[in-house]
Amino acid sequence: MRRLDRDEVLRFIDENIVKLYDSETGALGRLEVGTLFMGRNPYLMTFVGISSVPDLIADAVDQFLSRIEEELLNDFLRDLAVFVAQKTCNGHKSAAPGVDLEFLNKGVHYVVSIKSGPNWGNSSQQNTLERDLKNAVVRVKQSRHGANIQPVLGICYGKTKTGYVRGYLKVVGQNFWYLISENKRLYTDIIEPIGHRAKEHNDAFLLEKGKVVNRFTKAFIDEFCDHSGAIDWVSLVELNSGNFDLDKHLAVGSRVPKKSS
Repeated sequence: MRRLDRDEVLRFIDENIVKLYDSETGALGRLEVGTLFMGRNPYLMTFVGISSVPDLIADAVDQFLSRIEEELLNDFLRDLAVFVAQKTCNGHKSAAPGVDLEFLNKGVHYVVSIKSGPNWGNSSQQNTLERDLKNAVVRVKQSRHGANIQPVLGICYGKTKTGYVRGYLKVVGQNFWYLISENKRLYTDIIEPIGHRAKEHNDAFLLEKGKVVNRFTKAFIDEFCDHSGAIDWVSLVELNSGNFDLDKHLAVGSRVPKKSS
């Protein structure tokens, strides 16, 4: 395995952090006040006693951004891991469903699914991953007879010990970054440049976020507040959950003839 060039890693982080912020800013720009509360629990909002529109909007925007940031950072960490493997051992993105990376090291062909953190999926998603990794192993065996193939679930952060789960090797945190680089410090080496580049873009992003919160606050007051300034929760719940059409289905169901015994 080749030694990793730190400068190349820094350049990759620089370029892709910029793309991450551009994507997040773009998602924020496409957001509309009417869709901001879709999928959220309006009963919980009343339960916790939110009565200030600026607080309500800021909280909703923060939750929206949290979901976006998690998705984007997951993609960033996966792409960084693939980039590292490309530089150290000619790794490449896999074309197999559910598999992100393939590489050879010391006679072993690794097929790797990459997740950012340990709490990545439910039982159904874990079953799908198990099937995808098994299928990937079969595909590699068909093209490389006699190859020593190791399916891996690689997780970018966490302290879970290395072990076999569902037939694949689960490698987490420091161990995962070592697997693709043979550098025990890589998992800490990447944190500083990520934070540095993020800080450079944060002020500009917060300015855009503030504009959105201000604009949405005005729009929300106009549409969902009464003349006294109180939030009209009924109108908000109607926007969030009003979809009555069950009467049509119940009427159809009542006309279905009963089966004769």
